[in-house]
Amino acid sequence: MLDIKVTRTTHPAKKPEGPITSFGKIFTDHMFLMNYTEGIGWHDARIEPFHDLTISPACVVLHYGQEMFEGLKAYYGVDGKVRLFRPIMNARRTNSSNRRLCIPELPEEMFVEAVKAIVAVDRDWIPTDPDTSLYIRPFIFGTDAFLGVAPSQTYLFCIILSPSGAYYASGLKPVGIWIEDDYVRAVRGGMGFAKTGGNYACSLAAQVKAHDDGYSQVLWLDGVERKYIEEVGAMNIFFKIGGRIVTPMLNGSILPGITRDSVIQVCRSWGMEVEERKISVFELIDAQKSGRLEEVFGSGTAAVISPVGKLRYVDEVMTIGDGSIGPVSQKLYDTITGIQWGKIADPFGWTVEVV
Repeated sequence: MLDIKVTRTTHPAKKPEGPITSFGKIFTDHMFLMNYTEGIGWHDARIEPFHDLTISPACVVLHYGQEMFEGLKAYYGVDGKVRLFRPIMNARRTNSSNRRLCIPELPEEMFVEAVKAIVAVDRDWIPTDPDTSLYIRPFIFGTDAFLGVAPSQTYLFCIILSPSGAYYASGLKPVGIWIEDDYVRAVRGGMGFAKTGGNYACSLAAQVKAHDDGYSQVLWLDGVERKYIEEVGAMNIFFKIGGRIVTPMLNGSILPGITRDSVIQVCRSWGMEVEERKISVFELIDAQKSGRLEEVFGSGTAAVISPVGKLRYVDEVMTIGDGSIGPVSQKLYDTITGIQWGKIADPFGWTVEVV
């Protein structure tokens, strides 16, 4: 059990008035911090007033990018209880990222305890409007000050919190997705499966290109044959083809999404057939032309379920269904968010209460 020193702010910030519509721009009063020193391990767990960090200009993270991050949410339930959604999965993915980046692993129970502690301190920041939540951003970075390509011997683990508005302010409307045919995001053997900033930095050029052409996000193809579907920039991707749910299999270059895993388990609990396999962009085009491509949707922490109404690949534009959200997408959104906000029973045991 962590011995967490808590120092509460003497100058609490003014909470936003009215509905929250932004994401990642407002931060709560406190933050969690814990250090790692080689030979000592993780130590000095503390909760302090939210403040800027001071690091050396030679800090290893600035020059060699040794860092990882996670993302999850706390929900204020209809019954007044505060819940986390599958935080142990975030703890496990943290260590998967850490191993790839040569960052010391963090015991799973320590990760969950730290998240629960900071959420408990700032629980009055959790918004109560429908479809709102408290976004939780844990991250770890190397703090040694040296110019040389080698793992740091010291690290800082931080958790900051941000009240988050409804992802879809105007409702669950399908988005347009640009299938990228020029840049690649990751290859097997790289770090595509890790939750690290470099994966997102390398996606920006394609994201700008897609936005300039009116598309919301980028769907990446594999980096070798350049034809197999991988993932969208901020979410995993699913297709309903001929009554079956199909999603790219995890192959080392795809982020193992926690909402992705939840979608698969929920669909199988409904008796639906779910295939995790290779799927090429040409198979999608054929399925759309033959009428077998019935639904497309993304899954992720921020949006939970994001219906897709249009896919573009080179000069091919595929319209999905009639342009509205599909029945499976809607049912998945209602089921997963219902569990998260305590509106329906949690038969999977996924939620963790913060007391």
